[in-house]
Amino acid sequence: MRRFFFLWFVIVSALALAACGEKAAPAAPPPTQESASAPPALYSAELARQAFQKGGCGACHVIPGVEGAGGTIGPDLTGIAQTAQGHLEKGNYKGKAKSVAEFLAESIRQPDVFVAPDCNGSPCQKGLMPASLSNLYNEEEIQAMVQFLMNPPQEESDKEEKPTQISEAQPAAGNAPALSDEEFAWAKQVYFERCAGCHGTLRKGATGPALTPDKTQPKGTLALAAIIFNGTPRGMPDWGKQGFFTQEQTEIMAKFLQNAPPAPPEMALEQMKASWKVLVPPEQRPTSPQTQRDWENYFIVTLRDAGQVAVIDGDTYEVVSTVDTGYAVHITRMSASGRYAYVIGRDGKLAMVDLWTEKPTKVAEVQVCYDARSVEVSKYNGELGNFSDKYAAVGCYWPPHFVILDGQTLEPFKVVSTRSYTFDTEEYHPEPRVASIVASTYKPEWIINVKETGLIWLVNYADPNNPTIKMIEAARFLHDGGWDATKRYFLVAANQSNKIAVVDALEGKLAALVDTPAVPHPGRGANWVDPEFGPVWSTSHLGEGAIVSIGTDPEGHPDSAWKAVRVTPLPGAGSLFIKTHPNSQWIWVDMALNSDPALARTVCVVAKSDPTRVHKCWEIAAYGRAVHMEYNKQGTEVWISVWGDASKPGETGEIVVYDDATLQEKARIPNLITPTGKFNVYNTVHDIY
Repeated sequence: MRRFFFLWFVIVSALALAACGEKAAPAAPPPTQESASAPPALYSAELARQAFQKGGCGACHVIPGVEGAGGTIGPDLTGIAQTAQGHLEKGNYKGKAKSVAEFLAESIRQPDVFVAPDCNGSPCQKGLMPASLSNLYNEEEIQAMVQFLMNPPQEESDKEEKPTQISEAQPAAGNAPALSDEEFAWAKQVYFERCAGCHGTLRKGATGPALTPDKTQPKGTLALAAIIFNGTPRGMPDWGKQGFFTQEQTEIMAKFLQNAPPAPPEMALEQMKASWKVLVPPEQRPTSPQTQRDWENYFIVTLRDAGQVAVIDGDTYEVVSTVDTGYAVHITRMSASGRYAYVIGRDGKLAMVDLWTEKPTKVAEVQVCYDARSVEVSKYNGELGNFSDKYAAVGCYWPPHFVILDGQTLEPFKVVSTRSYTFDTEEYHPEPRVASIVASTYKPEWIINVKETGLIWLVNYADPNNPTIKMIEAARFLHDGGWDATKRYFLVAANQSNKIAVVDALEGKLAALVDTPAVPHPGRGANWVDPEFGPVWSTSHLGEGAIVSIGTDPEGHPDSAWKAVRVTPLPGAGSLFIKTHPNSQWIWVDMALNSDPALARTVCVVAKSDPTRVHKCWEIAAYGRAVHMEYNKQGTEVWISVWGDASKPGETGEIVVYDDATLQEKARIPNLITPTGKFNVYNTVHDIY
């Protein structure tokens, strides 16, 4: 089975590599001289269709004349003969093929002979495919596929006249592959930990596509397993190549996805309170910092697979404390004073860490859901009262709700469900997840972004047991975002809608919707002053190799305000974070989820003085992924995580520290367990990014 799986991927990827050097023509080309001279009916079209179906090629590609072949992960194979002919004529091909038929056959048998420079907007990769297809396809099948691609059925080759259709009918339950109880339990847990964040607990889709049986069963086990194992150029992690899944485990997950998603449990306030612990009561905590260190320059570093955070001194690079938290910490947010770090794990566990003690210590904890991504505290201090650090809010993926807690003890006391209707189609959605939360300083309000419904909730917490909620219609699949430089406007990515929504926190309304390239993923974004367009906020993207900058100064630069004024190309897609600092001349960006291992461990900088292009890119390590940049308090250093593998000694991960002025490496903090996000206390309190 393992060998069969890899051979399947060869045929899919080989066809992709043959096609991805340039965009496919909108219709099939006229038969070439060599194809016209082929003996009629020598290679059966039906045999080719069966071979494409056997390999699951349609899961990734549009293949004219093949039922259900409407995949969008790989290139459209319409007009592949013309594309192959172009490679032969341009001279960039160095193989032995002398004809289109030989070229296509060679790309199947020896896929690394020619690796096209561009795959649908992302770099094609060498080494993704084994060298032989002999165990999956015989020679007759290979020739049948080659001739079929060279001479697709004319009545189905024009996609504008007859587009490829994929059935939306729900497959019968009996079509789902069988799994043992042990396999099902493993896949259920791993899906929840690794996959639900993008695809949804109920698999309805969000950042990633829907994975309900009506979508997955037509693709089949082999096609799904290949995608899971190898990832995609647009941000899907390569779980198999990274070593997280074996080939056998990949196939188990592929089978699991063809079964109906199991119903996860709900969580009531009583259950939350049963997990609540105050480890150090507020009255027993110090009233002033007990450390001589500059605690405002601490970095709270996520040790993802260890279920911990490391508190690291930004001046000495020493690990001051390692604190047990929830699993796979997603973010850390600081209290308004900066004294407390609120750390939320993907398992819904919230930990409160006191940074004033000599060794930072967890003082309270609670679990408020099974899957969470966001936490924020109350920050308003004005004529309506002082609410600084009085309350905290946790946003959950499952169950879909947010919870209001006491800001000093973490006692949960109010649960608000986010189940509601999509803003555009007014359809009920069972899983509208809370993606991100920020606190306004203009009003006692949290801005809560509800992913699937496309609604931004302005939640007034002045009376937290009876919160008032204003719903703003924005765009579906809201995710992460940050403030502009004035802290009046909040910009949040609606990533599968390819938009940035802009909320005016002062007026309490939507200021704009800005179109972007595919799947914006800004983290908090980057605020800086463009030499031509004035103040801007920038985002990078999972789906496109580009930085988009949006004008944010409606008073000083009204012609640029809330428009995408600049696009800066990057070497590849798969970016998770972008970062800068008011004192810096650079904008830093990663490509952590690019499927090319070299690009995944590469960072780039763009000069603010010349934002038309990338100034410099480099690999920061020989392993892992370069992810998440954070400045120190002074804005003179940039810390970048090398996200390694917890099972590989020497390659578990580290942090690389760079001098921001010179871009030279200053230090490495080694032997950390899968470090990812890093949150400098001072910068997080003051929203500097």
